[in-house]
Amino acid sequence: MLAGMSTASLVTAAAGPVPAPPTVRDVLAAARRLEGLVVRTPALSHPEVDAAAREAGADGASVVVKHENLQHTGAFKVRGALNLLLGFDAEARRRGIVAYSTGNHAQALAYAARHAGTPCTIVMPTDPNPVKERAVRHLGADVVLHGSTFDDARARAGELSEESGARLVGAANEPLLVAGVATATLELLQQAPDLDVLVVPVGGGSGAAAACLVAGALAPGLEVVAVQAAASPAAHDSWRSGDLRTAANTTRAEGLAVGCGFGLTQQVLRERLADFLLVSDGEIAAAQRTFLTAARTVAEGAGAAALAAVLTHPARFAGRRVGVVCSGGNASEAELRRALGV
Repeated sequence: MLAGMSTASLVTAAAGPVPAPPTVRDVLAAARRLEGLVVRTPALSHPEVDAAAREAGADGASVVVKHENLQHTGAFKVRGALNLLLGFDAEARRRGIVAYSTGNHAQALAYAARHAGTPCTIVMPTDPNPVKERAVRHLGADVVLHGSTFDDARARAGELSEESGARLVGAANEPLLVAGVATATLELLQQAPDLDVLVVPVGGGSGAAAACLVAGALAPGLEVVAVQAAASPAAHDSWRSGDLRTAANTTRAEGLAVGCGFGLTQQVLRERLADFLLVSDGEIAAAQRTFLTAARTVAEGAGAAALAAVLTHPARFAGRRVGVVCSGGNASEAELRRALGV
């Protein structure tokens, strides 16, 4: 066990077989399937963000932001949700889906379910981000509030799936979901083919695993670096140890608030990920402020985590052209006030 992991443990619950990861062919098929259904989000440089990176100590770094906060539902996850549900047959669509989420995965599945004509139930913790909860209900999904954490919601979703016969959609062990998410990295490499390193936030790990798949196939010289909240380090600890682990799950950044590692995404990360960094909730809030003031960009905590890694670990990125994924923009008023200190 790693130092500082006294609260962590090996994952012992049987989660069923872990499916094989998708391939780059699956990613290309997803890109065709999603054409016209998702936003080709911009990849932009912001001089004031570069200045903030230099002031932090990342001398010579230039930053390219992939603005997935401008995606449908305000986050990259809709790419995976649409790719997954559009692959269902008629019977699976009739039975519907049950999922669990702190917010962005929920919105993505609700959006995709409405598009596909599939019944959708989402289990969320009992005190969700109100912006995300309202959006899920507005999109027509049934919302069940249960427990205080992502992991409580996950357990209840499994029970509801068994009771109803609806398909349980996981947060990470879904090859078609990962393949859909990977289209964001595919776009980014077309928009900024000269990147040296790509920084991706991690909750369950679908975004980072997707980035690894695409980089490994199309840009073998590109480093992929993952970042997670230090207050919810399960994926980080799983990658560092080589075993699936649970850990304390107390971050305020909902999109990073996951208490366990997932087999599929960890398999991909072990094969291709260059590094895995941790940032504090305070450092995430500082990156949110930088996005607001230097890039005129609203980023939720998870959406700002990649930039937080650059500002917190500047020596790792000095002199390099760095892509950061702004993975979501669904910040509540309270979250933005906290980030701004007002």
